[in-house]
Parts: sequence; structure tokens; C-alpha cells
Amino acid sequence: MGRSRRTIPEELLLLALDPTTGTTAQPQSLDLGLAGAQLVELALAGRIAPDGDRIAVVMPRPTGDPTLDSALELLRRRGSPVRAVHWIGGPRLGLRQTYLSHLERCGMVHAVAGQMCGVLPTTRYQATETAISREIRARLDNAIRTGVPPDPRTAALAALAHAVGLGKHLYPGNEGRSSRSRLRDLIRHDPMGGLVAHAVMDVQNGAAAQPRRAQAAGAPPGPGPGPGPVRQPAARATADAAGVPLQSRHGHGSMARVGAR
Repeated sequence: MGRSRRTIPEELLLLALDPTTGTTAQPQSLDLGLAGAQLVELALAGRIAPDGDRIAVVMPRPTGDPTLDSALELLRRRGSPVRAVHWIGGPRLGLRQTYLSHLERCGMVHAVAGQMCGVLPTTRYQATETAISREIRARLDNAIRTGVPPDPRTAALAALAHAVGLGKHLYPGNEGRSSRSRLRDLIRHDPMGGLVAHAVMDVQNGAAAQPRRAQAAGAPPGPGPGPGPVRQPAARATADAAGVPLQSRHGHGSMARVGAR
């Protein structure tokens, strides 16, 4: 895969980046969306394909993108198709920071160090290539406005933007209600994007944990309550609530730590 074209994870992150505050909208669900966006990008590259509600590796050859290739290798090591909802619901340690750091190295964002409440270290990211962000947004706007079926990449991006809750960020208020509705409708134009987007929403609703919780208790899989909220250290929870990613103390993070469950 050549690097002349931005990947869907990169585009999703640029859509979520607030140009005024330098924070990311919907930071917690965005992490799920980035994991899902990797699946879509690998599918478009012909490396994986849907198998029902599962994801199967059909070509293990590397794409040339280190972050995507790490995800591809983890999928390959599973040896059998993995449910999309379990992959997306797995640990996401450092994934958002990995992509933010990548965009910084590419010169598309600029990191600005700061503090929250005068104590907590934070890093905000200001877009430096605003024309690129405008072009990404224009593709979504055009698909919403014209009603013409978008290309697969734009359809998948729209599906993921809806799944992680970016609709209210991109099209706020009552005046944006119809645009948010059309954004949601674009999910039907790309099968892989639709599969992944629904998996992202299922994880947020707790669907990924239910079968495993039942099996851990010795009961057959069945309906049950979703998992409780994930407890985080106070500093990270506060920063995530504000959409401010914390700078990693261990470099840019490794996709080897982002495994399928």
C-alpha cells in the first residue's frame, strides 16, 4: 500500500480533531473506531474479508504500513476468523496516540504541550494541513447533500463517523439533524464499513462482553446486562473526558499490545 493516500484511521482521527481546542471529539469511542477503521483499510487492501460476523485473513502479505501490518499479523496469528466485535472490543492501549504521533511526524498536526488544572500534563494537537481536513469533510458533505452513493472509502468513513458519535461534532444542533440522519444512512453503501460500524456500536452497548461473561460463570452464552464502565486512573479519566490524549511515557506505543480478544 503506497503512502500517497491517507488511510481511513488517519482520516477518522482528522475528522475528530477539533481545530479550535486541539482535542479529539468522542475520545473513548474513537479508540474503538480506529480499531474498526484498521479492519476496513485492510479489507480495501485485499488482506482480510468478512466471513459472516467474523474477519478472515485472505492475504497475509504486508501492506507497507507498519501500524496496519501489526494489526494484520495479530489477525493472522489467530489462525481462524475472529469476530469483529471481539477484535474491536479488545485492548486499545496507545492506538489513538500512535496515530496522533504518526500524523505529527507527517507534518499534518502540531503537538502543543500543556497542563490541565495546572497539574495534569496534556498534549493538544493543532492541524497544520487544514486543507486536508477540509477535503475529508467535503467528501462527507457531498455524499450527504447529493444523495449519490459515495465511493467505498467515503462510505466506510461515514459509517465509522456515525458509529463513534461524530455526527453531533460535525453537524451540531437542530440545524444539523437532517445531516446526521443522512450520515447514518450512508452506512448501507459499504458492506465491510457497515459490519465494522455495527460492531463498534455493539461494543459500546456491551455486546462483546456478554458471551465471555456467561462462559466465565459456567453458563451458556445468552442475553445479559452489558459490562460496567471501565475504571481508569484519575489523571487519564479526567484527560479522556476532556478529549485530551496523554503523552505516552513509553514512546509511541506498540500495536503488538493491541491484541484481539
